[in-house]
Amino acid sequence: MEDQDYYLQEIINRDHYYSFPEPTEEYSPFTEQPEEEESVPAAETEKPPRLRPGRKELKLKKANKKEKSILETPPAKNGIKKGEKNKKGNEKMPDGDSESRSAYEDIRESCPPLGLETLKITDFQLHASTVKRYGLGAHRGRLNIQAGVNENDFYDGAWCAGRNDPYQWIEVDARRLTKFTGVITQGRNSLWLSDWVTSYRVMVSNDSHTWITVKNGSGDMIFEGNSEKEVPVLNVLPVPLVARYIRINPRSWYGEGSICMRMEILGCPLPDPNNYYHRRNEMTTTDNLDFKHHNYKEMRQLMKTVNEMCPNITRIYNIGKSHQGLKLYAAEISDNPGEHEVGEPEFRYIAGAHGNEVLGRELILLLMQFMCQEYLAGNPRIVHIIENTRIHLLPSVNPDGYEKAYEVGSELGGWSLGRWTQDGIDINNNFPDLNTLLWEAEDRKKASRKVPNHYIPIPEWYLSENATVAVETRAIIAWMEKIPFVLGGNLQGGELVVAYPYDMVRSIRKTQEHTPTPDDHVFRWLAYSYASTHRMMTDARRRVCHTEDFQKEDGTVNGASWHTVAGSINDFSYLHTNCFELSIYVGCDKYPHENELPEEWENNRESLIVFMEQVHRGIKGLVRDSHGKGIPNAIISVEGVNHDIRTASDGDYWRLLNPGEYVVTVRAEGYTSSTKNCEVGYEMGATQCDFTISKTNLTRIKEIMRKFGKQPISLPIRRLRQRARQRRQRR
Repeated sequence: MEDQDYYLQEIINRDHYYSFPEPTEEYSPFTEQPEEEESVPAAETEKPPRLRPGRKELKLKKANKKEKSILETPPAKNGIKKGEKNKKGNEKMPDGDSESRSAYEDIRESCPPLGLETLKITDFQLHASTVKRYGLGAHRGRLNIQAGVNENDFYDGAWCAGRNDPYQWIEVDARRLTKFTGVITQGRNSLWLSDWVTSYRVMVSNDSHTWITVKNGSGDMIFEGNSEKEVPVLNVLPVPLVARYIRINPRSWYGEGSICMRMEILGCPLPDPNNYYHRRNEMTTTDNLDFKHHNYKEMRQLMKTVNEMCPNITRIYNIGKSHQGLKLYAAEISDNPGEHEVGEPEFRYIAGAHGNEVLGRELILLLMQFMCQEYLAGNPRIVHIIENTRIHLLPSVNPDGYEKAYEVGSELGGWSLGRWTQDGIDINNNFPDLNTLLWEAEDRKKASRKVPNHYIPIPEWYLSENATVAVETRAIIAWMEKIPFVLGGNLQGGELVVAYPYDMVRSIRKTQEHTPTPDDHVFRWLAYSYASTHRMMTDARRRVCHTEDFQKEDGTVNGASWHTVAGSINDFSYLHTNCFELSIYVGCDKYPHENELPEEWENNRESLIVFMEQVHRGIKGLVRDSHGKGIPNAIISVEGVNHDIRTASDGDYWRLLNPGEYVVTVRAEGYTSSTKNCEVGYEMGATQCDFTISKTNLTRIKEIMRKFGKQPISLPIRRLRQRARQRRQRR
């Protein structure tokens, strides 16, 4: 900035609140995005700012009727509710000179959220006139924040004023001059109570003492608030306002409730190289990647582009279709794409089982680009991973749900829009419940009968056409059964933690109980490998996303001890296949704004790579017969661990284990068993532990007799025939 007195002028000259200057290269902190022209009447030429580039414009709705509330105040004509198709109201021009009017007509820049939902705005930056109690303090007034299971505790679902009168307020200290452009509000997150604000005023200040109210002509502008508690409502300010503080003053609220709200503020921080808070939180990336949200068509095009850049190591294929017929595209990254290589483990990342949890989807697309670029650049670490691992990336398990969330955008989707499939199914919990089958069999087993502890078959009722199973779920199961995956990560959103199996409690009538698998120590290590390398997940100073503090286990949690889930993808993968699967929750905000993607990539990049590398931890090998031919479906047992795995079609296997010495036994039908000691070291790389087993004598006899056209005669039948001959001789 060439004018060193700019900030001082902003503080002492109130005219700048209503006359934002033309943006220039010297001080504009953003790049102007061209917008598509729409066919609208001449009186409706102004456009609201976009929340993100490339999304369909949201239109301002007309206020056709007044809200019946405590205060009889007319609502503003610029409330935008999620999913509504409304026309823009005729807004009045603000008072001011021609420069102000020109700015109002021509400068409608989009600004990102300040970060109430993503926690970039700290608790110390939120203040309120009064609070009902600590659990409903200003620090809980964040968009989409969720209440705890037990409401009325320290973790409730909104800011609620201590009194219901028009003198209450909640404010945000941006800690630097900011161009405010809009406000998004919700009601209180509660199962039992109905609390939301139906109209409010907006005020700004530079010193938190002198406040100026946003005007609508000569009077205070009243913005239309919420009509229910979960649907976010956006209100765009008539002109951008430059200030440090912004305050929301509720004017009316739901008649049977009280003043409670959650909110997000849209604003562009102005450049200030001397601002300590900005420099401390600044995050940049040097990776040249496509940091944007991709709809289905754009995702498909991006995957095609990566494939064209790296045709020798990538392959794009689909595993099935969604309910609406969208293909479930996956990318394979390997030095020999298209086929399984003997001795090379298979790894997978999936995302988007909940369609509105989009960060995982974008992280997988970024990872795809990154690995291609780094391979071409000769990065030895990435080259080593690709040459020794077959990697599968499925960025969108539920594309139908994502398209719903994408239509309304990152801030207006709420907490659940797009979560389920088109036919209303939660894919993440739509797999067969094999836990109950295993535990019931274990409870009623006899000493002489061994209960299978792996490869538990899918129940017949689940396979019927009438079963409530999503087509996406069936496609994933077929994919899991076809490829011998060893390790997988299921990227989700809304929290910052890694959850490992079991996800279902074993005790009846309990919703939370630590329920470990026989491989609990391995799962703990796998979870910690991701959490410990994430930039924020194990930071003890960070604020909890909603209600749970996972720092006691270093950013990891046993799924069942968090909340029980029957039929999760993690439990199914562990009990039905060889794959160890974990749920990785990559962010508090399910649908972060595009400007957050570079920082989120930096937060997760190392973790994504480190977790992939864990597929090479433990033992691996080949199980062959005396002629050197691989034996499929041979059972690999580890002494002391009540969970077996099986060899793949070529006789190769991979068994994830922590460092230590293990007694490993291999068994196969028709073969003699074999046992040996296998040691796992601390260095990266699985220990080779091969087995050669020979056929049993009975198997050999059967093969010889089949070869010469004879069938083996069982001993009881032979004895019966001999006795019959003896009787005939006596006669």
